[in-house]
Amino acid sequence: MKTGVLVIHGFTGGPFEVRPFIHYLKDHTDWNISVPTLPGHGLPPNLRGISAEAWMMEAELALKRLLKESDRVILAGFSMGGLIAMYLSLRYPVDKLVLLSAAAKYISPKVMLADIVKMLTESVTKKHSPNTFYHLYDYKLANTPLQSAVEFLRLNRMVVPYYHQITTPVCIVQGKKDEIVPFATGEHLYQSLGSTEKHLIISESGKHHICYSDDSADWFSEVLAFMQKDTGVF
Repeated sequence: MKTGVLVIHGFTGGPFEVRPFIHYLKDHTDWNISVPTLPGHGLPPNLRGISAEAWMMEAELALKRLLKESDRVILAGFSMGGLIAMYLSLRYPVDKLVLLSAAAKYISPKVMLADIVKMLTESVTKKHSPNTFYHLYDYKLANTPLQSAVEFLRLNRMVVPYYHQITTPVCIVQGKKDEIVPFATGEHLYQSLGSTEKHLIISESGKHHICYSDDSADWFSEVLAFMQKDTGVF
C-alpha cells in the first residue's frame, strides 16, 4: 500500500518549520512526502496581495497530486497549516489527520514572528547560518502586511464552524509552553472535532514550533504509530 503524506507549514513560515518531523518520517518510512511552500511564504516571504484562498488552493493542488499517486493519504498541518489540513479533510478522502500546534485559537502575528526569530537564532539547524535566518525574519517581523494577518484570521473563521463535521481519525499535538496558541487549544480541538478516533499528545517542553521541542523524539514516535495504524506496518 503506497502512502502519501502532505505536510502544511504555518503562517509567514515555510517548510523549515516542520523539517525535523519530515526528516523523522523519511528516516522511518518509504512514504511519498509533499511539503509545499504556500504562496507568499518561504525565505524571504512576500505576502502582499496574497489571499487565504491562494494558500488553501496551493495545499489543495498538492493534495490532489498525492491522491492520484497514493493508495492512502495522510494530512499533517502545523499552526495555520492545521487549519488548512482540517479544511481539506472535509472535502477529500484522507486516511488520517495530524494537527501540530494547530492555530484554532487567536494568534498574535507579532508574537509569532518574534518566536520564529528566536527559534532560528537558537536551534533551527546546523546546516544553515542562524544569522542569515535572523536577518530574514527580522525583516519579516517589520514587514508582514496587516492584510495578511487579516487573511489568516479569515481562514480561521472559515474552518471553525465545521469542526464537528470532521470525522477523519485525528492526532493532536500541543505544547505546554506554547506562547502563540493557548495550551487549552489542544483540548478544545479534542472535544470539538467529530472524529470517533482522537488522540491528544501533550509535549511537556513544547513551545509553538513544536517540531523543535526537546521531547520531539518521544512524540514523533507516537505520531508515527498513529499514522501507521491499520496499515499492517509497524
